[in-house]
Order: sequence, then structure tokens, then C-alpha cells
Amino acid sequence: MRRSSLSVAVILALVASVVLSACARPDPAPETAESMLNIGVTTRPDGLDPITVAGAGTPFVLLYNVYETLVKVDSDGNIKPLLSKEWRISEDSLQYTFTLESGAQFASGAPVDADAVVANFERNRGDTATAQIRDKWGPVDTIEAIDESTVEITLKQPSHAWLYDLSGPMGIVADPAGFDTINTVPVGSGSYVFDTWEEGSYIQLKPNTNYWGTPGRFSDVYFRYYSDPNAMNAAMLSGQLDIISNLTVPQSIEQFRDESRYTIHEGTTTGEVVLGFNHGSEPLKDLKVRQAINHAIDREALVDAVWAGMGPLIGSHVPPTDPWYEDLSRAYPFDPAKARELLKEAGHESGLTLRLRVPVLPYAPPSARFIAEQLKAVGIDVVVEELEWGRWLEQVYGNHDYDMTIVAHVEPRDMTAFSFEGNYWAYNNPEYNELLKEADASLTPEEQTEKLKEAARLLSDDAAADWLFLLPSIIITTPDISGVQVNQISLSFDLTMLARG
Repeated sequence: MRRSSLSVAVILALVASVVLSACARPDPAPETAESMLNIGVTTRPDGLDPITVAGAGTPFVLLYNVYETLVKVDSDGNIKPLLSKEWRISEDSLQYTFTLESGAQFASGAPVDADAVVANFERNRGDTATAQIRDKWGPVDTIEAIDESTVEITLKQPSHAWLYDLSGPMGIVADPAGFDTINTVPVGSGSYVFDTWEEGSYIQLKPNTNYWGTPGRFSDVYFRYYSDPNAMNAAMLSGQLDIISNLTVPQSIEQFRDESRYTIHEGTTTGEVVLGFNHGSEPLKDLKVRQAINHAIDREALVDAVWAGMGPLIGSHVPPTDPWYEDLSRAYPFDPAKARELLKEAGHESGLTLRLRVPVLPYAPPSARFIAEQLKAVGIDVVVEELEWGRWLEQVYGNHDYDMTIVAHVEPRDMTAFSFEGNYWAYNNPEYNELLKEADASLTPEEQTEKLKEAARLLSDDAAADWLFLLPSIIITTPDISGVQVNQISLSFDLTMLARG
């Protein structure tokens, strides 16, 4: 189905290539070729409203580019002004007063005023929001428009995480006039506007002619979706793409070493690749079974086989860029004999069968096949099933119909993924939940850090999951592209600093 903000369909001429025709570059007029940007992407959105739609595909394209927030996070993890030019925090850390940029407006020309911000934030914490979004709004008591340029937010208790989280999807400010159609036609205040969504193929953005800040530098931006990462590489090699947003076949990096044609940008992400356990599944309710699985997998060998050895081991739901990171990767050393012993103690000496249902994303099926072989060696038969992203969201994330799964959790500072009610792991540990609350309400950053370290160790001790490795950021561009954010520590592929030449 074609979804567009235009009333007249635009027919794109497709260039024949070795990749799927749906992923080929439109044939632009020669005078506009240099101002067009084509970006290869692997994770498709399931909708265009980050408040009601789960998954990283939506904010990857739209956050900061189409939808803006009061504050944003830079590549070093620092909170910077965006729609709010300044903010004040009361001495008791309960009241946040935001002063809005006076010239900010939506693409429609309507002002981004306090009433619009309040309308968004009430919607963002309402019943239609995903459980994870609602959970992030938990510390907030009231949201008020003091005057047209001032918003005052009062918390129930101090929260270290709340302002940081406001820089992500929970804090988007969309045009209230477009709320009814936001999932198919997003309207925000960013430097780009939504133009077309050809589902499964591409999303097209154009410059916002009413933008209040530095305008977008490209006449058209296409985020092009590839199910096959090798096809995306081929498109880059044949000149159909300007950017690979993240190289998902790291073994192929040598193809892009020619500096006259390509620039390789290497950095870090917040993407923990997790072997997730369904704690509602009878065998996986047993700590010894979960510990056995952790001991049965050689994670270093897995990274070598699946990701060319380029993903660091972390052992927890905390990336090294967070202040409370500790290397817990050796908490469960590879020890098949120990795994068999634990399974025997759990009553599974004669064997065990588990379903491993994974999304068709570059890292997941290869990891699943590797893990299935290793678990077979200790007496666990694994039935692997590969699901398209939409089915995975519905059946695994939504309906919890699985025993194990593999997915990268790319949301920054998301330890609450294991604590919010209804989480798809069905994990519920009151001690862990209390540690997160204490950390968030702590009086000093040092106290917060110690509490979160304790919480991360508790997750590890409880074998709540098996953290396989951290996704690296490997972005490939043509050499004329500048302004690339090397460290991908927000959910946005931020276009606002990108330029050509």
C-alpha cells in the first residue's frame, strides 16, 4: 500500500540493478541529483507514530528530522536545547520550567506553543501509548501551560532519568491538528517533512520550507529498506546509495576500504543484542535452566562467527557509554559441563525442547542457528523460527508467544525494559524494580550510579537474559558526505547535521 501526503501519486522511474527493484534509486532530473540523499536501512517501521507503535524503525527516520523534542541528546550523550531554548529545575528537583523557542512552528505554519506541547504530552502519556512510553512518563504529576511560551511540569518524586528520556520518542511534539492521521501522515516541526511511505520499500522526506532553524540541506531524502543486507551493500557499491546507515554484514567491510569512493565511520551504539527468555514459559521459570543456557553459549565465538568479531561483549543491559556500566561478560563463562550439570539439577537430564522465534534482522537468524547448535550439545533441542518484523512484533513482543528470542534493544538507558508492567519477557523482580526506583529518586548522580550498578548485577545473577554482544556502529558514506554522527546513542538517524561537499 502506498501512503503519501500528496493527493496526486508520483511515479518514480526505477534504475535496474542487482538489488530488488523496489530498493532502486529514483531517476531524478540531473540538476537535482547532487541534493538527493539515499540511505540504506534494514529495520522497517510498523507505523509512523512513535507513541503508539513499538520498535526502533519509526524514530530512526522521524525523530529530530520530522518530530522534534524539547531537548535532544548529542553523540556524547549530553542533553542540549531543541524546542526549549532553556529550562529551570527547582531546588527540590520536582518542577521543570521550559521556555520555548519563540519562532518555532510546525510545518503547517501553526506555532509550537505551550498549549501544543501540553496536548502532546498528555497524549504521550495516555492510554493509547505503548506500555514502555507510559512507564517513562510515570514520574510526572502535572503538565501545565503557564503562558504561550512556558511549560511547567511537576514530578511526583525526583527523577534522574526523566529529562534524558524526554529527548526520545516519549517527548515528541507533533502538530495537534494531525493527531488523527499521525500514524500514516506525521506532521512535526523538524527541518524535514514527511512526503511518502511506500511500505516495505522506502520513506521519502522533503525540506520543511517553514522551518524555524537551520533548513535541511537535501531536496529529497530516501530511507530505503532492504531485507537482504548483501543487497544493500551491492546498492552502495553500484552507486545507488549515498549512505549505509549501519553495516549489518561486518565481514564485508573490506569492500569499502577504497577511500576515493567511501568513508567508513566506526563508533558505538546502545544496541544490546539479547537472547531473551520468556519467564512465563515453564522451563524458563527455573533459574538453573536460564543459568545453564548462559553457560552453554560461547559468546566470543558467536561474535566471531556472526559479526566478524566486531561486537564487544558486555554481559548486562548497560552499554559502556553509560556511567553505571560494569563489564559482566565473564559472569557465565563458556562451560558446557556446568550447563549439563545445571540442567540435570533442574530435572532435564533427559533433554528439553525450546522454541527460539527471531525476527528476520541481520544478526538474529545467524545467531539463532549458532545458539541452536551449542544448546544441542548440552541436551537442549531448539526449534528455530524466523519471523518478518511485523509478525515478530505481534506474536513475540505483543502476544509473548515464544520461549526464547533474539533482538537488539537499541533504546538508550532502557534498564526499565525489565521492570515495566507487561514487559514481553514477563520478567517481574520486585527487588530489581525497587532498585530502579531508588536510583531514579536518589539525591546525587553517584548514588544513582551505584544503585544502577547493583540493579545490573542483580539481572545478571538472576540470568534474566543472555546478553550476547553490543552492536557496533559502522556507517558507510560516499566521501562527500559530512556531519555524520558516529556514535549512535539515540534512536534517531539525525539528518540535521548532514551535508554534501
